[in-house]
Amino acid sequence: MTIFTVKVKPNSKQQSIEEQPDGSLTVHLKSPPVEGKANQELIVLLAKKFKVPKSAIGIKSGFFSRNKLVEIAIEPATYTNSEK
Repeated sequence: MTIFTVKVKPNSKQQSIEEQPDGSLTVHLKSPPVEGKANQELIVLLAKKFKVPKSAIGIKSGFFSRNKLVEIAIEPATYTNSEK
């Protein structure tokens, strides 16, 4: 399990994921922060990036905030090796 600090920016024109120097992620989402739509889009986007099923991703804190802790069912070594 790997935990990421994620800063979400809803209502963006394009979807994107930016890795910050401190290891956190900034995610730009098209969806508005209404009725969990942005959270659903976040999970789909992270699942594609890390090549895991949506069920392997969970929002641990910050469900109603732009700053979230997201847990992904991957090993840290797998993530760093696949990104090099």
